[in-house]
Amino acid sequence: MSDIHRAIDAVWRIESARIVATVACMVRDVGLAEELAQDALVAALERWPQTGIPLKPGAWLTTVAKHSAIDHLRRRKLLERKHEELGRELEIQLESELETAASLADAMVEDDHIDDDLLRLLFVACHPVLSPEARVALTLRLLGGLTTAEIARAFLVPEPTIAQRIVRAKRSLAEAGVPFEVPCAEERAERLESVLAVLYLIFNEGYAATAGGQWMRPALCEEALRLGRVLAELAPQEPEVHGLVALMEIQASRLRARIGPDGEPVLLLDQDRARWDYLLIGRGLAALHRAEPLVGDAMPGSYVLQAGIAACHAQARTAEETDWWRISALYALLMTVAPSPVVEMNRAVAVGMAAGPAAGLEIVDALVAQKALEKSHLLPCVRGDLLVKLARYAEAQVEFERSARLTQNGMERKLMLARAKTCLLAAHP
Repeated sequence: MSDIHRAIDAVWRIESARIVATVACMVRDVGLAEELAQDALVAALERWPQTGIPLKPGAWLTTVAKHSAIDHLRRRKLLERKHEELGRELEIQLESELETAASLADAMVEDDHIDDDLLRLLFVACHPVLSPEARVALTLRLLGGLTTAEIARAFLVPEPTIAQRIVRAKRSLAEAGVPFEVPCAEERAERLESVLAVLYLIFNEGYAATAGGQWMRPALCEEALRLGRVLAELAPQEPEVHGLVALMEIQASRLRARIGPDGEPVLLLDQDRARWDYLLIGRGLAALHRAEPLVGDAMPGSYVLQAGIAACHAQARTAEETDWWRISALYALLMTVAPSPVVEMNRAVAVGMAAGPAAGLEIVDALVAQKALEKSHLLPCVRGDLLVKLARYAEAQVEFERSARLTQNGMERKLMLARAKTCLLAAHP
């Protein structure tokens, strides 16, 4: 790939979401907006190798895409006469901008409405009418600028499957008549919850891959974090947005420490904290401090509470200094806000560290009796940890072997089997 093509690719990654958002606001169709933005990219690939890259390449691409949108609207006769007159005036202006390039393009890119358009696009891509899988694929495609092949590789899914999800998602949005707008106040909380869930799902798949041979996929963490930071600036008064950003910043700070020299997983309490990224921790704590005043006297939301838990780990200089009583209390609050077997399992870990393994095991055994998480590898792993601390090695071995059978991640399976072997040796010295 030539230098100029690499530069075009970099520009597209940065600017594509803004371009699609701006054009979608004009044509009110996400699929069509992406096509028009892609046409602008093709024009750049044709022209820039001859003319050079413009001073403001994002503005150039936006100008071309808007020009194409006006042409499309005219051809389809979707505009009323008044709009057609306005379109003709705008077209003349845009043609002039193409000729003079960067100077007039600067003003277009700096229009205040662009941020509003990005927020609209994010709410549309994460609309509840779509399945969670479709929301993830469409968000990464439209706002992340990832290709279908890149999304497929990230989630270890066949490329045609991802392509179908994206096509069906666009069709579903069109058929449902989803408006290209930020929802009204009554709907915003529900829709925002969907947006945040999509971003955190993307992040978690990068932080702890559910399948395959890799323990992590850092590129997905980076993409989710980038989109989260964008959302925090677009919705500055939403505490849960800042809570999620804080949570992702702090968790991302541990990425380098989560893998050993041979690529093996390293659990939190065994990590070399000198390898943590303290710049990201600082950003995460700042985001949490930004969220807390917005909560006021109300009950914190789930992301603010989870960020508080992450902050407890980040602020402990050593594993032994971790404030497990506070973490236990935060998990108890989280159980009232967003109760789930996974939260209760994590509370069991914290209680086991604060009050002793027997107390944690009591909570875990209640989950086992309820047949909660019976298909998850996580619960037997946690139970195995607690049994090891109680020196019940034979029972722990069984739990780690069960966890190894249930996990779909190759590195995690290897870790569980190694722990099972350690328990076997301890049980039969």
